[in-house]
Amino acid sequence: MRLSELSERSGVSTATIKYYLRERLLPAGARITATQAEYDESHLRRLRLVRALLQVGGLPVATAREVLAHADDASLGRTMRLGAALWALPHGPEPDENAPETVTARADVARLFTELGWTTTQEIGELSPVHRSLVASLATLIRLGHPYEVEYLAQQARAMRELAVWDLDSLEEYPTEAEQVEAAVASAVLYEPLLSSLRRLAQAEEAAQRYGIT
Repeated sequence: MRLSELSERSGVSTATIKYYLRERLLPAGARITATQAEYDESHLRRLRLVRALLQVGGLPVATAREVLAHADDASLGRTMRLGAALWALPHGPEPDENAPETVTARADVARLFTELGWTTTQEIGELSPVHRSLVASLATLIRLGHPYEVEYLAQQARAMRELAVWDLDSLEEYPTEAEQVEAAVASAVLYEPLLSSLRRLAQAEEAAQRYGIT
């Protein structure tokens, strides 16, 4: 398709598409003349992802470019490609290494993963920004006087593992690794807020069933 058709089908203006091309958020089309290029379904799919990253995720252009570069890096294996793209997304705060609560939180996280048997997660450890964010979150709970039980966290983690199985089953329906990684990134941006909303609604529904609505 030509640029005008890509714009019409995506709902993104030609000026914005050209901006995405300049910023390397969108791969260049196949050149057919000195001034014209053709685009295909992969460009349409990428435009949807770019809009999710920028408009819903609120990512800066430079961060979105990094996420997409990892998604496009065919030199990586599927697990590393997916992990690198997701790691490039914004995460929570880093642990405060001067806080005594961080030591306790880090030990609890290690105990949690041992109980779960998540050996890969243990091996990667704090190379993962998500791992570090978990440590920081637990340290904050300790500092604010909100105790938690590792056993409770393990129950929550097992429920998340079941969701992960469904997620990856869904991703494997896409025909290429690039599409699978793009779908995972889009899911992280679009569906994590949705899951948080569903959890709160489920709690409200359970409370109503247990205690009534008066």
